[in-house]
Amino acid sequence: MRTNRLLMATLAAPVLAFALAGCGSGNDAKEIPTAGDSTSSPAASQAGGGNTGGQGGAQGEVAAYVDAQRKWVGCMRQNGVDLPDPDAKGQVETGDVGALKKDPKFLTASEKCADLKVTVPKAVERLLRPKLTPEQVKTQRDYADCMQKNGAPDFPDPGPDGYAEDDNSGKAMWDQNSAGAKQATRACASIIGDPVGTGPGKG
Repeated sequence: MRTNRLLMATLAAPVLAFALAGCGSGNDAKEIPTAGDSTSSPAASQAGGGNTGGQGGAQGEVAAYVDAQRKWVGCMRQNGVDLPDPDAKGQVETGDVGALKKDPKFLTASEKCADLKVTVPKAVERLLRPKLTPEQVKTQRDYADCMQKNGAPDFPDPGPDGYAEDDNSGKAMWDQNSAGAKQATRACASIIGDPVGTGPGKG
């Protein structure tokens, strides 16, 4: 049950052990151009970002994000904070983030470089998701099947990796607020170890 609860928590919120996601002006973070966007950066175009969808588009998003992270790191260095280069997924190893957020030099540099901080694109989110075991993938398939049969027919099927497929539409993939969805959530909660499904329903 503990494994299922951890899995549920992982799937409920995107993986965001991203380097310093909360530093700088989070609300002002710029979006990375997605595949097919006419404003795609040179880095995205070189990596296939000019294509619409497919692996090339995902590679373009990652390349553009890594390029943006390099510029942010460069700015931080220019302002007295020595950060390492981002890795192949754009992640920057910063050590103790809690301590950095209390460091005046770091905070000042973050403020000066905030306009270079970009939103983590979906392609990078997917790369950072933990790999699920075959048992966990089966659990997600069983959960999706249960949801679809108990009031949420639009609940998405998981892909081969156990995660719901992303249609890149920017829209909610299923209506989580409908009466049927709430009924299905209660009926199927035990499959993923969600305590919401225990005990008699109320309301």
